[in-house]
Amino acid sequence: MGRLRKKRNHHGIRDIKRKVSTKNRTKDIDQICDDLKPENIDKWKNQAFDLDLPGQGQHYCVECARYFIDDTSMQEHLKSKVHRRRVKELRDGPYTQKDAEEAVGLKTDNGERSRNKMEL
Repeated sequence: MGRLRKKRNHHGIRDIKRKVSTKNRTKDIDQICDDLKPENIDKWKNQAFDLDLPGQGQHYCVECARYFIDDTSMQEHLKSKVHRRRVKELRDGPYTQKDAEEAVGLKTDNGERSRNKMEL
């Protein structure tokens, strides 16, 4: 039996994988922390009607940056593990340059935790 020819499947197409991951990208933690500031949170809670968004843009979870169809699905989301994990990530606050320098070792470790917890 001779050598078999390689199947020509789409395993090596990088641009398709990148396109899908870019399309499904969510907001980063530091962007959501900016949205949670008191001057910005009112803008997200009281949005104008937008027919292009799910639920006309009226049911929005600020912590997860997601729109929902109705209030029932949003209340289910607020109880879910996905939402609770995101809230837990947000409590630590955004990653700063100071944290990066500490990770490299540019600061002495005195046993105290330097990252401040955010109030949600």
